[in-house]
Amino acid sequence: MDTEFSIFNIITMLGGLAFFLYGMNVMSTGLEKLTGGKLEVALKKMTSNKIVSIILGMVVTIAIQSSSAMTVMLVGFVNSGIMQLEQTIAVCFGSDIGTTFTAWILCLGELDAKGSMVLKMLKPETFSPVLALIGTLLILSAKKNKHKDIGRILVGFAVLMTGMSLMSGSVKPLAQSPEFQKMLTAFNNPILGVVVGAGFTGIIQSSAASIGILMAFSQVGGLTYGMALPIIMGLNIGTCVTALLSSIGVNKDAKRVACIHVLIKIIGTLVLLPLVIILEDVVDLSVMDKAVNSVGIAAMHTIFNVSITILLLPFANQLVKLSRFVVRDKPSDKEEAEVPKVPGLDPRFFKTPAVAVEVCRNATIDMVNITRDAITEALGLLICGYDEEIAKSVIEKEDTIDMYEDQINSYLVKISKASVTGADSRKVSKMMHCVGNFERISDHAVNLIESAQEMHEKGISFSPECINEISVINEAIGETIEKAFNAYITNDLAIAHKVEPIEEVVDNLSVELKNRHIDRLQNGECTVELGYIFQDILTNLERISDHCSNIAGILIETDEKTNIHAYLHDIKENDETFQKEYHEYSTQYFSKLEAVKISD
Repeated sequence: MDTEFSIFNIITMLGGLAFFLYGMNVMSTGLEKLTGGKLEVALKKMTSNKIVSIILGMVVTIAIQSSSAMTVMLVGFVNSGIMQLEQTIAVCFGSDIGTTFTAWILCLGELDAKGSMVLKMLKPETFSPVLALIGTLLILSAKKNKHKDIGRILVGFAVLMTGMSLMSGSVKPLAQSPEFQKMLTAFNNPILGVVVGAGFTGIIQSSAASIGILMAFSQVGGLTYGMALPIIMGLNIGTCVTALLSSIGVNKDAKRVACIHVLIKIIGTLVLLPLVIILEDVVDLSVMDKAVNSVGIAAMHTIFNVSITILLLPFANQLVKLSRFVVRDKPSDKEEAEVPKVPGLDPRFFKTPAVAVEVCRNATIDMVNITRDAITEALGLLICGYDEEIAKSVIEKEDTIDMYEDQINSYLVKISKASVTGADSRKVSKMMHCVGNFERISDHAVNLIESAQEMHEKGISFSPECINEISVINEAIGETIEKAFNAYITNDLAIAHKVEPIEEVVDNLSVELKNRHIDRLQNGECTVELGYIFQDILTNLERISDHCSNIAGILIETDEKTNIHAYLHDIKENDETFQKEYHEYSTQYFSKLEAVKISD
């Protein structure tokens, strides 16, 4: 009977652990979605100010309720070049302190609620069912994804606390077990405590769950502060396993992030554990022999992480050097570094989809700026004459943009398979549709370079009148590009709405310039060969304008949830603002064309 009863308790404890881990996962996922790209933005604000970095590390870790996920993100940021190795150390310390917040929440189960309605409401068995009910209602009835994410956080927290209650209840009968009390005496050996804590946490990869189990066993009695402290130090080491696993297949500096995380915990344990043992012999630390409770465990967990921060933060540079000694560079690493990659697109961010979306958006903005530079250089070449260095620069930029398109699209496909919020889903959709347009604009930039090169090699050139006409349409194209590109970068629909009026003017300018060129051909003022080149240039300029219109249309269609074709038809027929802006642009640029004609 006793055997059956103890097996049932073990099953209940394992079930409680499963509830705890699942609740933690659901809650963390909900928190990540709710915070969205703010995590990535916060981490990018890291400065040389170590205190600020520690605070940000604490805040982000509390927000996502996982120091392991935080360290994985840091590995990804360093691997992708977003952060430097030196910037991550203070963040790691902050993350270690932030993760102790969970332990204090778990202490709520030991509140003495006698005679106090407020304290009774704070006990898990009181508020967990209420949170589960509210969370379930939000998930089932809320229309906004943000509210559904809040519901998941509440349900996840309720499941987590239920798991904690199950674990605590399952071990209570051990209080009467002589065998269990005898087993506890083995933990008088601090080295064994460290090993057990590290091993168990390394297996389940959750220091919060290990703390929860330790708190559950503390309620049985017999577990002292002296026994619990080495176990707490061990579980702090064991939680580094996730970071070590995430460092597989990354560059050396990213491996060093995981290495530093482990070094901090190991050095902290090697320094503080002997110090406590010595103090026990020298000073009367009677508290170490007293039975520990949940509050004591949470306090030791926090004190340990705060202590190693105070102890090791001044030696941050030495930790970097030590990590470089442990993880050494090899000659082959330089060869691997030569393979071109888009900064930021690290697959480790797929575990935090909101961060993955944000780093991908940053990559597309880099692509936008490279495209802007390429087309600006190409347009300038049409007016100022062919230049070999500028032509080479445009072609190199186009190759880079091709690389960006391939890698961003591949990354976006993988993100789209993850669970993302509605807002992030719209960002992914806009990126998927826009990157192709940016790449096509760079292709047209190369086409313009080839036209300029052809004229240079054949020793032919346009007339001053023709060059002045190209200058006018170039100016209109430049304004179209600026509006479309800035609308994408700032996600400003007001700017996006201004693209179509000027795009219509560009089309009309192109028609006018073609007609003028036909007149010159008929009057013998231009050759057929130059006519073909001129037609090619105008066609490429029109295509660039069309792609700018596509980019603005994608932003409007996605965010305003409208059919772009119906929208364009409606504004051209009925929208007074469109008509007003169209006439203003038309007057502006056709006046310049007329000025060119008069001056000639």
